[in-house]
Amino acid sequence: MSDTPRVGPKSEEGEETLPKPAKTTRGLSLRALLPNAITAAALAAGLTGIRFAISSDWNLAVYAVVLAGLLDGVDGRIARLLNAQSRFGAELDSLADSISFGVAPAIILYLWSIQDLPRLGWFASLAFAICAALRLARFNAQIDTDDQPHKLAGFLTGVPAPIGAALAFMPFYLWMATDIAEFRNPVFVSIWLAATGMLMISNVATFSWKSIRPRRSIRLEVIGVFALVFGALLQEPWWTLAGICVIYVALMPLALYRYGKIKRQLQDERAKPAG
Repeated sequence: MSDTPRVGPKSEEGEETLPKPAKTTRGLSLRALLPNAITAAALAAGLTGIRFAISSDWNLAVYAVVLAGLLDGVDGRIARLLNAQSRFGAELDSLADSISFGVAPAIILYLWSIQDLPRLGWFASLAFAICAALRLARFNAQIDTDDQPHKLAGFLTGVPAPIGAALAFMPFYLWMATDIAEFRNPVFVSIWLAATGMLMISNVATFSWKSIRPRRSIRLEVIGVFALVFGALLQEPWWTLAGICVIYVALMPLALYRYGKIKRQLQDERAKPAG
């Protein structure tokens, strides 16, 4: 083969012309950008919560993480609605969740209370942030795996990261609602924070939105309850957030019972002979 550089075809005048540049791909459409932009906004909210905690604006710090949780619950549904799911979006969502619901709550609670126990408090914060990262890494590793018993039954494995962050702030909710100093006790907060982190990486079956299906006859009542909860959040945000967390924890044994029941039904169906 000759080392002479390739040139384009000759023009009608016999002069050599440069090859036409390859057709460039168009940029991402707004449909693909919108879910990722919402995910980036959730990340910004979580990081801003850390900034508020540094300046001791505790209310705003927790509100920022709660806002990140609301945005996180929207981006995936919008991506599915617009048919704009992508591997990039999944990776960005996991990284944003690790910071907004792992690092941010750990630092906020450390600055709010457990910095009075420099060693135990910091280890508790580390444990929570690491557990959040491990949970999200496990989710990414299993995203294309068919062998997921909890998912096949309509449940989640462990406490989701946004809910884990909400549970971690339980002492703060109660402290704001009651002004009782014991809820800010660094030992209590450290133990609670570490225990919440362990729930995120546990193999406990927990409810997902798909597993909660109210009967058709009570759907109007369910809508009314959601409206009342929203109103309560505006009037008494800390009591309402604490109540939601208490209800979630109380429903965890029910989730285990229902998952065990569905698992036995699936095993019985598989054990039946074909035909």
